[in-house]
Amino acid sequence: MSLIDSLYLPHVQSTRARLETEAVMRALLSPDISPTLLERFLIEWSARGAYMTEPVDGWIRGAGERCIALGHVKAGQALITHARHEAGHHLMTIEDARGLARRWNTRHAEQLDADALVAQPPTEAMRQYRQVHDEVISGDLPLGQAAIEYEVGYLAVALVPRILDNVKKVLGQETLDRLTFLTEHAEVDVGHTALNERMLEEVLRSSPEVGPRLAAYGSRGLDCYLRFLGDCLSASQESLHALSAAA
Repeated sequence: MSLIDSLYLPHVQSTRARLETEAVMRALLSPDISPTLLERFLIEWSARGAYMTEPVDGWIRGAGERCIALGHVKAGQALITHARHEAGHHLMTIEDARGLARRWNTRHAEQLDADALVAQPPTEAMRQYRQVHDEVISGDLPLGQAAIEYEVGYLAVALVPRILDNVKKVLGQETLDRLTFLTEHAEVDVGHTALNERMLEEVLRSSPEVGPRLAAYGSRGLDCYLRFLGDCLSASQESLHALSAAA
């Protein structure tokens, strides 16, 4: 049994279990989801995803610099190297939102402005997602950043492929082809998850007592992201309800 299995995972399992039980997850994985709702959700997720994604390279780099300052040079350098791979990824989410919105506008009376959706004020879950990263970087356990990435990466690896599979079944290949950010991260986050796992193993080997704290950071990050997805679904449903009422 690895150190992650014994010292970390028991403390995140209750949050991970919500990947199967949350209403938003059940809706996105349902073959019976309304195609219009799923399409509208993907636009909302892509547009709001820019807020969630833009600071990622800075968070990882900041955590790396903080690790080096605290004497954890190897882990810090690994984080700084990893940060370079994340720069500019929020631009992919914006382009996905624009492409999806253009396609939506050719077939629906409700005309969507992708840039206006990107510029929406963040929800509370979105603000808290940024907050937990900032807390980690400024604290005494900056490798909590790896724990957050590990949990959100777990969602990307374990769940996003299933969502994309449902998108293909419900909306077709043309829509799937426009989800460049999600498609890429479902693949590359396998490697990122392995990197985060190695870093967590290293810190647990030298400081096993921090397992619950790392898990708490990871759980908070995943909780925020799950609530963020719920916010995207709710906004999509409200948009469709308003359109229906106006018809």
